[in-house]
Amino acid sequence: MRQLIGVFDEHTSREIGKNTKRAMRESAKQGFWNGATPPIGYKIVEAERRGQKIKKKLDIDAVEAETVKLIFRLYLDGDGSTGPLGVKETTKWLNSHGYRTRRGSTFGVGPVHKILTNTCYATGLWPYGKRDSRNGGQNDPSTVVEIPVPVLIEPAIFERVRAKLGQNNPRTTAPRIVNGPSLLTGLAVCASCGSGMTRTGTNRRGKSYSYYSCAGCHQKGETVCKGRHIHASTLDDIVVSNLKERLFTPDRLAELLQSLVSRQSAKNEAVDDRLCSLQKEVQETEERLKRLYRSIEDGIIELDDILRERAANLKSERERAKAALDRVRSQCGRAISIDAEKIDVFARLMIDKLENGDVNGRKAYIRAVISAIEVDDKTVRIIGCKDVLQAVIAGKQTANENVRGFVRKWRARRDSNS
Repeated sequence: MRQLIGVFDEHTSREIGKNTKRAMRESAKQGFWNGATPPIGYKIVEAERRGQKIKKKLDIDAVEAETVKLIFRLYLDGDGSTGPLGVKETTKWLNSHGYRTRRGSTFGVGPVHKILTNTCYATGLWPYGKRDSRNGGQNDPSTVVEIPVPVLIEPAIFERVRAKLGQNNPRTTAPRIVNGPSLLTGLAVCASCGSGMTRTGTNRRGKSYSYYSCAGCHQKGETVCKGRHIHASTLDDIVVSNLKERLFTPDRLAELLQSLVSRQSAKNEAVDDRLCSLQKEVQETEERLKRLYRSIEDGIIELDDILRERAANLKSERERAKAALDRVRSQCGRAISIDAEKIDVFARLMIDKLENGDVNGRKAYIRAVISAIEVDDKTVRIIGCKDVLQAVIAGKQTANENVRGFVRKWRARRDSNS
């Protein structure tokens, strides 16, 4: 008898669990919050009452929302006196300035990273039922319910943060390039073998001397590369001074972008012609359909199988033309306009940041417009892309789609995947 009662109790418990999950899932489908701890920046509020039951939703917590926005701003732009901060430096800044979590404890690197990667802040959708509460595994994506929540962060800002996190990923870019004290680490390469110029140093008579040295020679010997060394301060001064004097001047920037503007104008003319032809095709197809429908309504012709087939063909032609029109519009995008005022403001900003910014800030600004610095015996070549320079001057965020930074010359011939 005890065994039979135990079997019935176990069955009843399983059924109650199934019914509870079903009810919670249905509540989530209706947009209600099921009682879990909300993410930072939100608070639980009463939405409605159904008898004795209180249905709840998430609303913005004004105090915590400002902290979330501050974290995104620090990670992207810094606090005004510094350059963009990393996750660890953002955490240190928050703790040193008295910011605390919901429970009154200090922030950690993990929670700050979780805030920066939480998509609900930008999408306004919280995924419910993503993980199995019993084993912690992932549930079937088709069973996940998205609960609407207020948006805290603009999607464009969130995408910039995602791009920076991907770029600073240790599997993509070595940590020494992102957080190291060297200004040109990750940019300076040896002109002979293409290896990176790594930071080396020595101590003599109590003084420290730092150099940029060819990593190919330093790690593999002179059979790979004869090697070259240059004082770190000397190379930094050469690059920074030439950037200020020969690149970041309004006349030089305008001269660089002039050919790019001309080439884009020719491209835009071809795209405009294609857009006009597609728009004309869509209009003509819609006019044909209207005339056909008007003739049927006025009783001039009767609807038969041939007319049905004709109407279906016209509809398919219209949809095809609209799809082609939408694709061309999405591919061409908006042309970036550059005027003299933007060029002047950008030049003064870059010179000021290079002269007065800290190492991480100067490094971020240089990497935004420079792709490589080739160091030869008698020359230093600074290499960049005009398209990237134009986008940065226009205020458009550029994300470097890097592969793993530890694989050198992954596209040595530059023949694809540009």
